[in-house]
Amino acid sequence: MFPRPIEKSGAVARAGYQAFLPVALFIWLLPLIAIFMTSIRPAADINAGNVFGWPSSFELLTNYVAVFERSQAAMYLMNSFLITIPSTAISVALACLAGYALAIYRFRVALPLFFLFVAGNFVPFQILMVPVRDMSVQSGLYDTIQGQVLFHAAFQTGFCTLFMRNFIKALPFDLIESARVEGVAEWKIFWYIVLPLMRPAIAALAVLIFTFVWNDFFWANVLTQGETAKPITAGVRALNGQFVNNWHLVSAASLLAAMPPVAMFFLMQKHFIAGLTLGAVK
Repeated sequence: MFPRPIEKSGAVARAGYQAFLPVALFIWLLPLIAIFMTSIRPAADINAGNVFGWPSSFELLTNYVAVFERSQAAMYLMNSFLITIPSTAISVALACLAGYALAIYRFRVALPLFFLFVAGNFVPFQILMVPVRDMSVQSGLYDTIQGQVLFHAAFQTGFCTLFMRNFIKALPFDLIESARVEGVAEWKIFWYIVLPLMRPAIAALAVLIFTFVWNDFFWANVLTQGETAKPITAGVRALNGQFVNNWHLVSAASLLAAMPPVAMFFLMQKHFIAGLTLGAVK
């Protein structure tokens, strides 16, 4: 049923695996390498067609400094943080509460309500573009950071609740019953017993949602019009003019935009892996 571990394979299979793995890794990293090489080459190379060749000169510092000089990249990065951090915090916090209620309490509409959270994840978000935009305009949240925070939090809460409910459902219910027998209040059971056990899941979910919201490009263009509320994913387009495409600067800005999610993953790597694999082995 499961693939045979490579350690238990024959010598030929292990040798082929060791030879193929670096090739597959290089192919997987090839687009990122191409973007990095584009970000350090001068604009003259790109205009001359030297896109994949060796750069005529290395403009690493010049290009990355020009990103901040020719655009409002610092403001875009700050907007991304102002959008992503509250959205992640709200989504995870609501998911912890809703997941606890759906997993622990037994009431008539618990299962239909849970299915409603699940069903929301299967709705193509593109079909919501017009009603969401109209709603943001009518409520005064269009082209604002607050509007993007609220809509991202709303869209991500369904997936977060699904994740948290299943995680809490796997926790030993005897702990909660024992606390109830001792007369512990429900909010104390959640805060002092369940929530500490949820820390690996919270860390894993926070990394995922942070990455989803930070890398969003679709809603950043649907819910904004000016430059003051744009995140970095939508703001990098300002580096391209009407008649000139500065692909070396766009590549540099794209790599700068990718650094915060990568840094967060490495900082939370231990908890992230623990949260994804907890309960996989009895």
